[in-house]
Amino acid sequence: MSDLPTPEPEALAISQELGAVIGQRIERAGGWIGFDAFMAAALYEPGLGYYSGNSRKFGRGGDFVTAPEISPLFGACVAAQCAQWLEGTSDGVIEFGAGTGMLAAHVLNELSRLGFDEVSYGIVELSAPLRAVQRHTIEALAPHAITRVRWHDELPRRIDAVVLANELLDAIPVRRFVLDGPRVLERGVARRDPAGVDSQDPFAQAFEWSDRPAGPDFEEQVRRALERSGWSSDERATPYESELGEQARAWVETIGASLGRGALLLFDYGFPAGEFYHPQRSEGTLACHYRHRVHFEPFFLPGLQDITSHVDFSAIAAGAAAAGLDPLGYTSQANFLLNSGLLERLGQVQPEDALARARQSQAIQALVSEAEMGELFKVIAFGRGLADDALGFSRGDRFGAL
Repeated sequence: MSDLPTPEPEALAISQELGAVIGQRIERAGGWIGFDAFMAAALYEPGLGYYSGNSRKFGRGGDFVTAPEISPLFGACVAAQCAQWLEGTSDGVIEFGAGTGMLAAHVLNELSRLGFDEVSYGIVELSAPLRAVQRHTIEALAPHAITRVRWHDELPRRIDAVVLANELLDAIPVRRFVLDGPRVLERGVARRDPAGVDSQDPFAQAFEWSDRPAGPDFEEQVRRALERSGWSSDERATPYESELGEQARAWVETIGASLGRGALLLFDYGFPAGEFYHPQRSEGTLACHYRHRVHFEPFFLPGLQDITSHVDFSAIAAGAAAAGLDPLGYTSQANFLLNSGLLERLGQVQPEDALARARQSQAIQALVSEAEMGELFKVIAFGRGLADDALGFSRGDRFGAL
């Protein structure tokens, strides 16, 4: 990890405090916790976790850049799809995991331009620092709409709205498993022997992987997920490891149970089950983001880096079906944006300055290129009480592949 930037002393102290909290939990649990418990603490521990602390996470000065920060045209295209569903069908928009508030600001601006200038916008956000960032962003970029924005601590009991989430599912904790011959093991977390940890090294990792036989319920879920992928056990060499996103599926089921009339629109990176559990993807999809560098060491500096897993969209579709939602579409981010009028909007806002045009073209390339976000990122939508004619999925719908 020597090629990664060393954190500031204050940040390092917070990470060490969080590491101590996690270490105590492992001791109380008998020396082992599931990776989902570790990931939940690393990302969401109040005041210490990656998303609940004060560190800068998004944008050029953070750890990664999201689509809404690349170009306002992303939010404009999302708003175009929202407008179709808002036409007499729901009360407003609710966003989960709103990040810096950039998507909210751009969606509100475009909705106003389209005549939806009284639509309410709810943001479900538990992090006080992120709420402050979101409010600042919206006040700066969409001041006319700030009075219509409300922050919520929890999911409303009934939702008659368009629900948005951009890069939320990948940050929901996952469990890890390993296939070792005929056995299914759960890959969890244990503390390293303190004698082998250099306390003077900021990159020293206090935790390590630890496997144990999977419990009956978890083993059954793993085997069902692998069966849904369509690959036989003979095609999968062992050891083979991957993730199971139970909590992401459960989140979709929870939203579905609360959705009255409206839609759920999700953007994230991932694959159908057949690709997610492909025999050649034998080390899973877990990845970490720190200062715009991607690596695969989740125990590095807990609380200071993002930890993600790709999304199994087949499982997400199954969760939505279990909640009684109707499928509205599944496609690549590139298809969705092009279907939603990206090129038309680009022509309307083409800047006169040559340098600005070049920057805008570069941003659009990042959003739709197969080599960048265009194909890796997918868009999936479900609804209740809506027609199956969603603008963003009019061409290139791949729902049948799930």
